[in-house]
Amino acid sequence: MEEQQLLLWELAILVMSVNKIKYMKKGFTLIELLVVIAIIGILASIVMISMSGASNQAKDARIQGDLTQVRSIAELIKNDDGDYDTLCSANDIATSDDNYGTQLSVIKADMVSQGGTAYNCLAEASGDEYCVAYLLNSGDYYCIDSDGRATTTASMGSNCTNTDYDCG
Repeated sequence: MEEQQLLLWELAILVMSVNKIKYMKKGFTLIELLVVIAIIGILASIVMISMSGASNQAKDARIQGDLTQVRSIAELIKNDDGDYDTLCSANDIATSDDNYGTQLSVIKADMVSQGGTAYNCLAEASGDEYCVAYLLNSGDYYCIDSDGRATTTASMGSNCTNTDYDCG
């Protein structure tokens, strides 16, 4: 009888040891954790790369919105003065207009802060026509003119020049 009790005790201890080992195996190994961390890192880098393109598109959209405001101000200038002659200066947006210089200055600074580069701002000598073109972050040009056109193009070609004051 004592032998049986002793065997039962040994069996119980053995079962508890096996259960203890099972409980210890419930965690992750170091290799499993490193693999998961590597996968998360790869996914994060893919997301970051795709977001950089979205950032440039947002900046370009903001520059286009700014040029739309320039077009509105150009019409206000023509309303006040009868022509567009104070809109441009030295191939860029003029900031010296008595009534709208402050607004044009803020808009111009915003376009530059978004990465836009002035390509051309021309007002015809008679002041009847104008065109403004900016180089966007995408490498395309965005052009507005006195005819109400707003175009995005890969190359300005003969548009928005001293002889052609329109955007095509």
